[in-house]
Amino acid sequence: MSTTHLGLLTGLVLGIAGAFGGFGAFVVVLVLGALGLLAGRYLDGKLDLSQFTGRNRG
Repeated sequence: MSTTHLGLLTGLVLGIAGAFGGFGAFVVVLVLGALGLLAGRYLDGKLDLSQFTGRNRG
């Protein structure tokens, strides 16, 4: 399992544990899952955030 998958799974589990039931919980799980996915992709090196930080490669 890659860290991308692990990050997504962790975000989803934390979202379910943090808020259980209703539309609000769905939104919380969706947001935390997306954050977990982004964190995992960043740790895998598949997400380049240099365009947002103003730093260029090289």
